[in-house]
Amino acid sequence: MTVPIILTIAVLIGASAALYSSVGHGGGSGYLAIMALFALPATVMRPSALVLNIVVASIALVTFARHGNFSWRVFWPFAVTAIPLAYVGGTLHVPGIIHKPLLAAVLLFSAVQLVRRRPPVPEVTDADRRPPLAIALPAGALIGLLAGVTGVGGGIFLSPVLLFRGWAPVKTISGVAAAFILVNSVAGLAGQLSALHDVPWGALVWWVPAAVLGGLIGSRIGSRATDRRTIYRLLAAVLIVAAAKMLLTLGS
Repeated sequence: MTVPIILTIAVLIGASAALYSSVGHGGGSGYLAIMALFALPATVMRPSALVLNIVVASIALVTFARHGNFSWRVFWPFAVTAIPLAYVGGTLHVPGIIHKPLLAAVLLFSAVQLVRRRPPVPEVTDADRRPPLAIALPAGALIGLLAGVTGVGGGIFLSPVLLFRGWAPVKTISGVAAAFILVNSVAGLAGQLSALHDVPWGALVWWVPAAVLGGLIGSRIGSRATDRRTIYRLLAAVLIVAAAKMLLTLGS
């Protein structure tokens, strides 16, 4: 990668981190979309996205938890099965003919979640409702495996489940999603230790500070009521373009 490309990606990563961290997400699908647009190989994309996820999700978790927006009761039933499966997913060497369409599906799903209209969420407390283990345990396992294989943290899948079931208030869901993404990303990266030599550490010197800055800005914005629908739609368009690029280059 040339220096201009590295710096361009850094700017886009900062913007993506700000957007995603405002709702407690690490931004893995956004980073993957950005790297896909620049045709980076999967061996670079997966670990790089997980490193950035860890940075941004940590910032989001601290910010939301500091304001009381976290619930251990909601978090642990999903995390207990997600963590080991995220590690397993990280150890898998998925061929491009499978990885590309799988990642494209994740990007398209993420785009839909960004633009779909969300139903009103009942204001519940942790004591009112909690995720049934019969649902949370298998759901966590499936999301964790997908997170490890693709390089996303899984928050884009967990948040809609919690939101539509009304298992926690919106801001608590953001805090839970941040913690979920953090542990999955750490587990997924641990499963890829043998592939860390493929990580572009020289580029991450620029990308990580950009993600930190974006994460700090976005997580603070997330504590306020802000209309981000237009930005969501723009990011969704980027995800769709990246998914299309993945599908069009299946043979390469």
